[in-house]
Amino acid sequence: MSIHQETPTSDQGDNQEKSCDHKSKYLTVEEVMTTTAYLDLFLRAVAEPSLLQTFMSFVLLHQHDRVQVLDTLVRRVNTPFQTDMESLLEDLGLMPFYREKLTLSKILEIDEKTITDVPVKSKSDLPWYFLKKLMMVNVTARNLKCTPADESKYNDSSGTKLDFCDLLHSTKTGDTLNPLDIITALFLCSDGFVQQEMALKMSMCQFSVPLLLPSCDTERCKLMLWAMRDIVKKYRPPALSQSKGFIEERIVDSQVPMISFVRLGNCSLSKSEILNKLLSNSQQYHDTFVHHNMEGGDSPKRISNGLTEITWYLPGGNTDIDLFNQPVAVANLHGDIASFETQYSFLCQTSAAVFLFFDHLDSECKILTNQNQKAQIFLVGNSESKDFSLKTLEKVATALNLTASNCILKTKEQNIADFIKHLRKTVRGVVENPQMKMPIAHMADIAHELGILVDEDSKECQAGKKSADAITKEIQDLLQYKDEQLPLQGQIWKDLTNLEKEEFRLQKLGSDNVEMYKSRLQEQRNELRKKQNSCDLSPAMTCFITAISRPGIERCYFLKWMRMNLDNVSRSKLSALRELYKEKSKDSAHKKEVKEIDRQLSNSSLGTEHFFREMGQIYEASLSLPETHPSRKQLQHLPKLCAQLLLDGFPLELVDGDTSNIPLKWVSDVFKQLNHLVSQKNKIRVVTVLGVQSTGKSTLLNTMFGVQFAVSSGRCTRGAFMLLIRLNEDVKGKFGCDFMVIIDTEGLKSPELAKLENSYEHDNELATLVVGLSDITIINIAMENSTEMKDILQIVVHAFLRMKEVGKKPKCQFVHQNVSDVSAHEKNLRDRKLLLDQLNEMTQAAAKMEKREKNRSFTDVMEYSPDTGNCYVPGLWNGNPPMAPVNVGYSQTLYELKKNIIQQLGECVSSANDLLEFKEWMTSLWNAVTHENFIFSFRNSLVADAYMKLCTEFNGWEWEFKKAMYNWISNAETKISNFGTVAAKSQISDMQEFLPQLKHEATTELSKWEKKLLGNLEEYFKQTDGHVYLVQEHKEEFKNSAKRLRRELENSVVNQLTATADIRRGMKEVDKIKENHTKEIEKAVSDLITECRKKKVQMIDRELNNEFDKMWKKTLSKMSFPDLKRTDVFTDVDHCLRANVTRKGSHACQLLNKKPLQEFGLEPFISEYKSEGLAIKIKEKVMAWMNLNRVNPRQKVADNIIDACQDYVTNKKKRKTNYHNKYIQEILHIIDDMLSNADVKTDIKFEVPLKQHICADAARNFQGMHEDFMQANDPKILLDKNKEKFCADFKDVFHKRDQCQKKADEFTEQCLKPAVEDFVYLSLGPNITEEMMRSKAFSTRSSFQGSVLMDLLSKEDFNSYVGCILFYEGYVKTWILGQIKKHFSDASKTSGYEEEYLKSSIKNIKDAMKKAKSEKSADLKTFVEHICKELGDKLVISQDALGAFMILNNADLEQFAGWLTDSVENMEKTLKKKFKDTTFERKLEHLRVNPQAELFTRVVGCGKQCPFCKVPCEAGGGKHKEHHASLHRPQGLGNFRWDSSTKLITDICTSLVISDITFRCSETNMEAHPYKTYREIFPDWHIPPDRSLEASDFWKYVMNKYNEKFAEAYKAKPADIPETWKKITKQQAERSLKDAFKV
Repeated sequence: MSIHQETPTSDQGDNQEKSCDHKSKYLTVEEVMTTTAYLDLFLRAVAEPSLLQTFMSFVLLHQHDRVQVLDTLVRRVNTPFQTDMESLLEDLGLMPFYREKLTLSKILEIDEKTITDVPVKSKSDLPWYFLKKLMMVNVTARNLKCTPADESKYNDSSGTKLDFCDLLHSTKTGDTLNPLDIITALFLCSDGFVQQEMALKMSMCQFSVPLLLPSCDTERCKLMLWAMRDIVKKYRPPALSQSKGFIEERIVDSQVPMISFVRLGNCSLSKSEILNKLLSNSQQYHDTFVHHNMEGGDSPKRISNGLTEITWYLPGGNTDIDLFNQPVAVANLHGDIASFETQYSFLCQTSAAVFLFFDHLDSECKILTNQNQKAQIFLVGNSESKDFSLKTLEKVATALNLTASNCILKTKEQNIADFIKHLRKTVRGVVENPQMKMPIAHMADIAHELGILVDEDSKECQAGKKSADAITKEIQDLLQYKDEQLPLQGQIWKDLTNLEKEEFRLQKLGSDNVEMYKSRLQEQRNELRKKQNSCDLSPAMTCFITAISRPGIERCYFLKWMRMNLDNVSRSKLSALRELYKEKSKDSAHKKEVKEIDRQLSNSSLGTEHFFREMGQIYEASLSLPETHPSRKQLQHLPKLCAQLLLDGFPLELVDGDTSNIPLKWVSDVFKQLNHLVSQKNKIRVVTVLGVQSTGKSTLLNTMFGVQFAVSSGRCTRGAFMLLIRLNEDVKGKFGCDFMVIIDTEGLKSPELAKLENSYEHDNELATLVVGLSDITIINIAMENSTEMKDILQIVVHAFLRMKEVGKKPKCQFVHQNVSDVSAHEKNLRDRKLLLDQLNEMTQAAAKMEKREKNRSFTDVMEYSPDTGNCYVPGLWNGNPPMAPVNVGYSQTLYELKKNIIQQLGECVSSANDLLEFKEWMTSLWNAVTHENFIFSFRNSLVADAYMKLCTEFNGWEWEFKKAMYNWISNAETKISNFGTVAAKSQISDMQEFLPQLKHEATTELSKWEKKLLGNLEEYFKQTDGHVYLVQEHKEEFKNSAKRLRRELENSVVNQLTATADIRRGMKEVDKIKENHTKEIEKAVSDLITECRKKKVQMIDRELNNEFDKMWKKTLSKMSFPDLKRTDVFTDVDHCLRANVTRKGSHACQLLNKKPLQEFGLEPFISEYKSEGLAIKIKEKVMAWMNLNRVNPRQKVADNIIDACQDYVTNKKKRKTNYHNKYIQEILHIIDDMLSNADVKTDIKFEVPLKQHICADAARNFQGMHEDFMQANDPKILLDKNKEKFCADFKDVFHKRDQCQKKADEFTEQCLKPAVEDFVYLSLGPNITEEMMRSKAFSTRSSFQGSVLMDLLSKEDFNSYVGCILFYEGYVKTWILGQIKKHFSDASKTSGYEEEYLKSSIKNIKDAMKKAKSEKSADLKTFVEHICKELGDKLVISQDALGAFMILNNADLEQFAGWLTDSVENMEKTLKKKFKDTTFERKLEHLRVNPQAELFTRVVGCGKQCPFCKVPCEAGGGKHKEHHASLHRPQGLGNFRWDSSTKLITDICTSLVISDITFRCSETNMEAHPYKTYREIFPDWHIPPDRSLEASDFWKYVMNKYNEKFAEAYKAKPADIPETWKKITKQQAERSLKDAFKV
């Protein structure tokens, strides 16, 4: 195997030996062979034994640096060897990519190195450093050098001795490789797409690119035709100088002569350096080719000898600057042609001329004479070289038939500038009169003849080309081709777009009925979709879909070929049209023709995006077919194909540039498939660019991120395109995302659109969309045009304001193009301040337009700093194109901008969206911008989800707070109930002291929980996940709700404590009477026992009963039974009512005095509100005539308040407690609160009778409750109740029977069991409530509403619909109760809770017994009192039952304790069975906390209803500023009908609010007011338009199905149902509910 090495020139030789020591691990083939061969020769040649002995002793015994010589020899001989290529790839870390090639996605991937400037530390860093720079088109990319960590010590010469000898030695540091080796290695290790991208970027940097790529392992080179395919060049030959025209063409297809430069043998002239000077003018030198005087250029080439590079010189049409008037390709072969005959032969057959550099020529020179030469040969020599021979030159020239003009010599008299001038003149002569022009594309045939590989010969590339050619070869007339082959995106798609906008804006509604008009629009849309579906799949689209369905690499080649082919076609067409336009526009008589040509120019663009657009329309049209339709099924895979292409790095068109529309279903389904493909790794951050057309937005993104947005001439971006860039695993955590999405947009202020009336609106829509999608928006500003800058800033500010108002605050970066001064940042300080002033001014103007005047400055609507938010970018080109390379300042500045942007992304407060969330944002944004009023129309499911999540969390915290206070108040009431009894645990004996202590404890507990709730809220809004930032505006509302909850609970707790304490205090006297009576009875019984025993006669039970009866009558006759103090509840209630109403004024008092309270509440309350004043009466008659008052709204308010108060009274009656005036005060508070929140206006004439009715009814109930309580606590009645028990105890004691078991059972049954049972029911209510709250139906108000409607749909019961619509609160109360009963219909659902509380109580009782035993009680009474005291804060033990138990109790303490343990265990079993056997309905009656009421309070909320359709508000929190509902309904369902025809109305308020129709109501004083500005009348209601035409399908379905029944029920005529409503199925209705409520 021969490894060719280029012979170094004289100035390379010094470093040659040092550079060769580059193999720390491997040896080359030559080294291994040389070492072993010399050793073998030496051993064979040794004749003297002594010499051999000496040698063997040295090898076997000698050590060098403590290592045996033999070991070194063996290791050296056995060292594995590699080729130079393998060795280099190993050094560069590219070996893994030699077989598995580098891909574009790998190169463009964002990793730590992308955003840091860590110097190159090792050779393996060099390729990545080069690629990083090259992808950003940085002309310093070839400056490659390692910087060892200890380099600083070489540079630090301080303190060292001055030694001039050191100056003679090289100061070169670092481990340098030749840039050509690195470039060659990268081309060898990259796939075709990376090679193509590298060649394109190198060409932009004016670097030479590989023409023939050597491969050391096969010794065959490859023609890099594919790699150069994507290079497009523009130039202006002399013929077009006057017309200022230009030629733009793909360079491989360009008919330009190629001039090749080669070397034979050693050469003292640096060929590459001379070429650079040849191609550079005096004002602009550029290193096109790598030469030995460049950094790393003097390092020996290891694999790049044989590399043939090519570059192009292209004229700009300026004779003063152009070096050559005609375009020319310049090829440069590295290495000696003697070693690379194949490459030399190729160049001889493809070039117009070959310039051969030499120092010495062989007189025979077979390599020159043996070639099949088509090119002119020019010999270029250096006469100053010691090897130069003029005679030999003459012989060779004669042999080659060359003239003197074909020999160019560098003489002693010539300096290098003169020599190059001479050389350039010769080259110019060839270029102007070339003997041959061969496009690079045609060189493939010659390559094949010579055995040279061609990169385009790969099977996948050829298959892709074949498929692409099959499509594009048919293109003759572009416009005709688009109409025939891509029919769905033509006029039909434009008509669909216009229809969609009209559906959302209703601008042409006129006097039509809204829903009828929308229905007709829908029918038109359906017809257009039918028309689309009637089109057969065109041959072009069939081929296209088939081709992109092929395996990955072939598909990628196909799309590349398609793009290039289509660019070629469009370029040709556009070029001809431009010339025609220029010609015709000279004469004003051709105005009509010019207009037509202008139209053709706009429509002549044809790219792959048009085919994907057609594919999207095919897919969207198929969705209008039934799900089982074969065509629809066949096309379901299309979104997945597009998603896979996105992952492969191809752009996706978001906004159709021709119609300015988004095919939402198509794009949404692509994102769904993409989300499925990437699985969980689906988080994205978005960067977008906005700016005026043709200001380099696409170029900016391409440079920053190395991507490939179209930038061809005449192909300005239309619409918006997105690309995905992967993030490496090492930075994903840092930025919280897996992909970066880059969005390129069409230019604002486009000249084409400027002619249209709605151009400003179009720009606003696009800006709003992309700003809304972005995490960071780059605003690209060209400094030349201040007017345009102001216009674009106005559009951008509007977009940012809109985003802020819907909950998103993106970041912004201003990029000022074409500012090259190094002091630009400082000099523009004043300009930046002026810019900020302008932005503030525009913000105020935009805020006024959007009616959001609170935004006063630009920083109010977005995150922006004038110092860090501006970037000044120099011009793109360093010099005059077409020969100018990209300005290094341009790429370097954009690199800094890129780092800054990526850093800002990492600092984003909000969490990254996943792909599905991005899809939702896009859909919501586009739907909103399609409406005229963006902020008003914006509806986003992400915002809704974030709000729902906040509501769910807050509801959970709210319930925790409530539950904690329920438990606390239950415990406190237990303490109060036991206060002053043997069970009292408190040391305080005075209730006056005990109650304030409890209130203080309550305040502390309330403050603790309020602080916890507010803390949870603060922490919730600090998190970055869950899109919390979208609901930031609601934070204050929920804080107010938390504070309100605390106030309500505090009022409730204090009232309950006060009432319970007052009732307990009121019972103190009664308890004393009962205690005295019990003592008297006990004494009388004891005396009777003594008396009977004295008779010493065995008495039977009948005799004992007679004696007991006599004693009982006698004793009771001696007792005094004072009348218990009874309360006249009516008087007390009347007093409270007067105190409440007196504040309302004298008229209220007059109303109170009309008749006594007792006469109210006997009949159902009917609102008899009478209006006063002629004007008001006339208005009411008009409203009645218009059927707007058919259901009396005041009556509904009254009914709801009455129901709420009755629930309160019922709950109090359940507790069987005494009456307290706090109860009536709370009822009055409920009435006042509900009246203040009512939707209708009320006055004192409505309020007073309502309060009288409710208070009278409550007074009757409370009076009865009071009487029941007094009877239950009457001492005489209690004595009579216990008579039988006393008699039985009397007989037991008389007969001296053992009472232990009996008394234990009695204590358990009468004292403990009721207390335990009460405790279980007291605790069970919160648990039932909490379990119901866990279900999705009760998580939020919105979820509840959705569940109710879904249940209605499944039941299909008309009466239920009527109940829900007209009597919503009553219906949902019943529904909630039904859901509770349904959920707990299985007894096992509650048994768990019951067992838990039962076990807890039993444990407490047993613990109390254990402790009582340890107290060493003197007698049974003390023992029982100890038990009761221990249970005093847990159970309420009846003192009456305890007192009765204590009478005549002579049970043995020890035996009683034993029997009590058995009784308690039996009680546990009995209660278990009892709970199991008790029906759930029965259990509900015993609960202290009413689950139905708690759930109703939670889900009904504020109780407000939509002012138009009466649907209930679903907003969370108790103090929200704005009411909203997910789904509004046709007004006819709420009993509204047309006044003229009495037909029910089909209008839906979500449609009306975008129309010009007006409404009248009392709030407008019966004046007509536009629905569009309804918020002027109802400012606290937010009624955005439906997200889609299908959003209200549920109610449309209901109205259509029950139209006749609703009409009958409402005594109206059936509505005129729109045709599209009649086609809505139950499944579609269900789907609309799921979409609206996420059910």
